[in-house]
Amino acid sequence: MKKTIAIVYHSTYGHTEALAKSVLAGVQRVEGIEARLVKAAEAKNDWEYLNGVDAIIFGCPTYMGSTSAEFKKFMEDSSGIWAKQRWKDKLAAGFTNSGSQSGDKLNTLTDLIIFAAQHSMLWVSLGLLPGNNSSKGSVDDINRLGSFLGAMAQSNNDQGPDKAPPPNDHETSALLGQRVAELTKRFN
Repeated sequence: MKKTIAIVYHSTYGHTEALAKSVLAGVQRVEGIEARLVKAAEAKNDWEYLNGVDAIIFGCPTYMGSTSAEFKKFMEDSSGIWAKQRWKDKLAAGFTNSGSQSGDKLNTLTDLIIFAAQHSMLWVSLGLLPGNNSSKGSVDDINRLGSFLGAMAQSNNDQGPDKAPPPNDHETSALLGQRVAELTKRFN
């Protein structure tokens, strides 16, 4: 029986959706895993699907130093699932994007971790060493923003999702998806 992973995300301008697709591509690198993108705004139509998956990867932009309002609505809408602990012991992970190098993305990932913990889920970290942190480093490194909790990306405000975030942020996100898929096979 194949293992399943859902990638639940919100994206306003397309940048975070592009990252969600990169996470999906990373999941698809691992045989024996089925994965699907679920828009946060449409998740209430997919509660049974989400209840049945082995892992959920959450993604949203960082707005004003926190999760986007649309994703927060998804989080709050899941309270009925929380009350029955339907996601207990599922693997969880997260990714986020903002226009700034920092943009307080760490706070967004922390919001996602607390959300997963309230659902009694098991959080999967990024599992990558930080890039771009030495004289030999580069802004082209994988994990260039130095996150450990999840994948972080940065998109210039004046560029569309066809140009931003940069390829290495997409690869960092794909590696998160691949890690979750590998651990899903291992632990479920």
